[in-house]
Amino acid sequence: MHHLILASQSPARTKLLAEAGIRHTVLVSDVDEAAVQERYGVTDPHDTALLLARAKAVAVASLPEAEGALVLGCDSVFEFDGEAHGKPYTADVARDRMLRMSGSAGVLHTGHWLVDCRDTDDDGSRGRGSGATLGAVASAEVTFMDMEPAEIDAYIATGEPLHCAGSFTIDGLGGAFIRKVDGDPHAVVGLSVSTLRGLLAAANVRITDLWPAR
Repeated sequence: MHHLILASQSPARTKLLAEAGIRHTVLVSDVDEAAVQERYGVTDPHDTALLLARAKAVAVASLPEAEGALVLGCDSVFEFDGEAHGKPYTADVARDRMLRMSGSAGVLHTGHWLVDCRDTDDDGSRGRGSGATLGAVASAEVTFMDMEPAEIDAYIATGEPLHCAGSFTIDGLGGAFIRKVDGDPHAVVGLSVSTLRGLLAAANVRITDLWPAR
């Protein structure tokens, strides 16, 4: 039986996997995202999302608890006006961003990185480790409705946008301000199930192998 570890503390990501019927456990990395970005100097939002996802997956894959498992790291970065936006953390930053985003559109990039920590063998038989370590990015354009300053303040007061890439969610209260999504909607939540399927296939694992036994 395959064991998938999600290297993310995001409740939205683990909820999405659970609702998709994908068995997994959560093991959070202690990656310093700011330090990783400073070290590599990556400024492109697409590449930054992949770099941070890789850092999380590799960090967890190095732990004893990951032995024999498949480790998935994810990270999301919002691209708006040519700039990369992660979590705002403060109300002032979130307010400034949302005032600019009102009536406009940006692209949410979600990086995925899979590390196969299962034992490998010479014949490549199914169920054995592939030694794979690979990633992919799923992106989607998000168009926002016009937002009144009072609505923005009320949303920020809930605390929801402070710890979300781009200062919004689609699967929570923030969904009220999203007009449309062009691309994989799961990428906006923070984990593309179809992208995960492709990464697992590269490691010789079917996503159906992670569904509950019936």
